Amino acid sequence: MELKAGTRLQSAVSEAQVVVIRAPSGDVVLTCGGEPMVDGEGGARLSVKAGAEGSVVLGKRYVDPEDTIEVLATKAGDGALALGGAELVLKTAKPLPSSD
Repeated sequence: MELKAGTRLQSAVSEAQVVVIRAPSGDVVLTCGGEPMVDGEGGARLSVKAGAEGSVVLGKRYVDPEDTIEVLATKAGDGALALGGAELVLKTAKPLPSSD
């Protein structure tokens, strides 16, 4: 699925929801708990796949190691976020410039 900034996605394995802040070009698959996230409200709940355990924390931003995607968690839930098999990590705060 081609992601665009502002797209809302729902996990297929939990209550987790995210909003895309920055998206890579082309078709990509964003997963939560090893299952592809769906546009809109999810239907039947699937189980978290082995190796994709984790959780989504409300209000936190997640990025991939190459910094090509950024998502904001709008609802907490189970399952690790990943893009193309690479797990997304919490975005760290940038240090403020010194005021010397």
